[in-house]
Amino acid sequence: MRNKNYKEVEPVLDQQQKRGVRITIAVLLMFIVAILVGFVHKLSQPRIISDSELRLNGAVKLQRARILDNFKLIKDSGDRFETSSLKGQWTLVFFGFSHCPDVCPTTLSSLNSFYQMLDEDIRTDTNIILVTVDPARDKPKILHDYVRYFNKDFRGITGDFIEIKRFASQLNVPFNKVNLDNGEYTVDHGSQVVLINPLGHYHAFFRAPLDPAKMKLTYRSIRATFEG
Repeated sequence: MRNKNYKEVEPVLDQQQKRGVRITIAVLLMFIVAILVGFVHKLSQPRIISDSELRLNGAVKLQRARILDNFKLIKDSGDRFETSSLKGQWTLVFFGFSHCPDVCPTTLSSLNSFYQMLDEDIRTDTNIILVTVDPARDKPKILHDYVRYFNKDFRGITGDFIEIKRFASQLNVPFNKVNLDNGEYTVDHGSQVVLINPLGHYHAFFRAPLDPAKMKLTYRSIRATFEG
């Protein structure tokens, strides 16, 4: 004999089964979303690479960051630029000059490509400056226009020759004036790009020729392992 409550029990069971299925699907979807979020987050994190890998990719990190002696130079805006000006952000320093025929424009173009590849939060925390090795010709206005031709966020630094020489020597960047047969002169200079950490200390350098993609990889790794 069929239970008279059968028709009442059956809908209840159906509802419970459907509810269980919905819960199972919701849990699975949440699990999948969690995996995807974790995967995307991992991809967005900088890859930490060893010092030997850094060197293979064109970056050399100092075993111990070097504290810089004070110097007094001039920004392309006319304001003072000194050791304390380097604190608070990461700074990439390149020594060059506006009359440079090849190395300087090539390097600044590569730095622009590198800069554009950075995530916005890293880009806003990164300064790129050109320190002239030809202060006699590179007055602030000339430097201002020259560096901003490559990127509006780049800045130029000039000043007394002796102060520039002292600053360059602390960063192991050589340069010297070379007289030409036509009575003009040029300046031979090191082509490495120096990295200053947010404490204002000499932290690492990038060897020429620059590869923007490799620079991004090594720069992100260096930042991630910095203990300030």
